[in-house]
Amino acid sequence: MPRIAAPTNAAQREQTQRKVLDAFGELLFSHGLPGLTMTDVARAAGVGRTAVYNYFADIEQLLVAFALDETGRFVTDLKDKLAGIQNPVDRLSLYVRAQLMDLTRRHLPPGPAMRSVLSNESFAKLGVHVGELNTILEDILRDGMDQHYLPVADVEGLVQLIHGSLTASASRRKIESPDEARVAAAVRFIQAGVGASFGADGRPVTYS
Repeated sequence: MPRIAAPTNAAQREQTQRKVLDAFGELLFSHGLPGLTMTDVARAAGVGRTAVYNYFADIEQLLVAFALDETGRFVTDLKDKLAGIQNPVDRLSLYVRAQLMDLTRRHLPPGPAMRSVLSNESFAKLGVHVGELNTILEDILRDGMDQHYLPVADVEGLVQLIHGSLTASASRRKIESPDEARVAAAVRFIQAGVGASFGADGRPVTYS
């Protein structure tokens, strides 16, 4: 019988599933989705191909599980960090930085590419977390407008433009984190795009 490395069968299953998801993420990062097979994932995870199928029926199901797992963890961490910041312009800066770090680290296929390889049902599952990220950004922008740090504008339109800019600005090289100058430029660009103003001390200021 195979030796159980974890203290319980449930823990062993969780460890194996984590290995599979991590291996899939690495392959997605280094090789991309086209041509990726369950055999590739099993080999990278150091488990048998049958073991992968015990958790995921196919690459589509694995992609959805990976995306939900990664995005869910990202959303939770982002909310925790945003909770400690009051100024909406500073919160926008943190949001932009966090998104660029996450996009650089994970390299999930962009929305249109995901839609092209997923069924409507699977793609709809991803919309839950995507919608949650949209809501977070919408709240930041609305707070900025309500507190007169940002001029009143179409919030939903700004969200689409910001997310499009972030996707375009994310590094496509395999690095641990994006270049700080690149991140700072993206932050300034987006802050300027939504109409934020700053005083001589570099702090956000309200409109008179």
